[in-house]
Amino acid sequence: MKNALIAGLFLLLLGSHARADVFNMGPGLTSLQTVYVGDAGNAPDPTTGEGEVDYNYSIGTYDVTASQYVEFLNATSQQNVDYGLWNDSMPTDCGVVSAGIQGPYGVEPGWENRPVTDIDLWSAYRFVNWLDNGQGDGDTETGSYTLDGFTGNGYIQRNSGAQWYIPSLNECYKAAFYKGRGINAGYWLYPTQSDTVPGNQLPDPGNSANYYIPGQPYTDPTYHTTPVGAFSNSPGPYGTFDQGGNVSQWTDTVAGSGGTSEAHYAMMGNSFSQPAGCMVSTSITSRQKPYFYYSQLGFRVAEAVPEPPSALALLSMLGIPAALLCLRYRLREGCPREQPKHNSAAMLVVALLCCTALFAPTASHAAPDFSISIINSATLTQWLPMYEFAASVVGRL
Repeated sequence: MKNALIAGLFLLLLGSHARADVFNMGPGLTSLQTVYVGDAGNAPDPTTGEGEVDYNYSIGTYDVTASQYVEFLNATSQQNVDYGLWNDSMPTDCGVVSAGIQGPYGVEPGWENRPVTDIDLWSAYRFVNWLDNGQGDGDTETGSYTLDGFTGNGYIQRNSGAQWYIPSLNECYKAAFYKGRGINAGYWLYPTQSDTVPGNQLPDPGNSANYYIPGQPYTDPTYHTTPVGAFSNSPGPYGTFDQGGNVSQWTDTVAGSGGTSEAHYAMMGNSFSQPAGCMVSTSITSRQKPYFYYSQLGFRVAEAVPEPPSALALLSMLGIPAALLCLRYRLREGCPREQPKHNSAAMLVVALLCCTALFAPTASHAAPDFSISIINSATLTQWLPMYEFAASVVGRL
């Protein structure tokens, strides 16, 4: 029996190594995906004070799955020996198995698309560092977080310029509860776009999640967790799934010392064994030591993204060539020079003003943001020589 299990494990691993890309997993497996969270500068939840985020970002559509985490383990087997990326609770709790101290690793049938659990915060940090460094043989110790072999208790925060990272408490909270479509839209009570208590049954009729109702069996009596996105009719306001129920998730937000000398970090979400009261926005956060792991704790990732082109950006890109083309056409047609000269000069200066607004320096934060800044007197003073030069060029035509 043991030999058959090992043989089956290696067959699974052959398929795993053939993929080696969490963004493009094999047939029947969930790939790592994100959803865009806009409405930068939204107001916080007046009840909890949480959820305010002054930039746009993307967050994992689902929790990281067991199959995705196995891709990471097999690519970083030596780091597992050094930093404990795998532990012997995983086979029972999330189906992630190992053939030896350095792997190779696989997923037992039935667990492939369920969330990986028994993850401490440092392992989650190493996973996103690996993403940030291109997967494959990418480094786990530098990138979004500087770990350099650290595995103890302490405070390690997101580096400036991080591309892939563990979301903050506010980023998680906003994605789960903020109603969107404006900066004062308000918040839902539950992360299923609802103010009424969700159900917990599959197939999903809507407004449902994997949590425990006393006196009833678990939603999934066999595995307890459900495949990510199984509640397909119950997305959050931005399109995330399972931010309530299934498993709790790490954030990278420091949450005090918990009354001890040790660091604690915020966690968000309730799990399959907790009641609906733990899913409501006022009760959904908790905290724990960063080296802590257990069977109902996983993680999702977030990604820094540039802003999509705005109308102002398009005006900037189109205004300058339009002005020059207009000027050239009018001169070729023999029109009076004064009229096209002044009109085109005005168009060119407007376009340059738009460029100033688009590319002027903005306040920085850990997740890069390319938002449009306000044109002020200092900006105009800085760019005035360029405007004068552009106008003088047009004036000589």
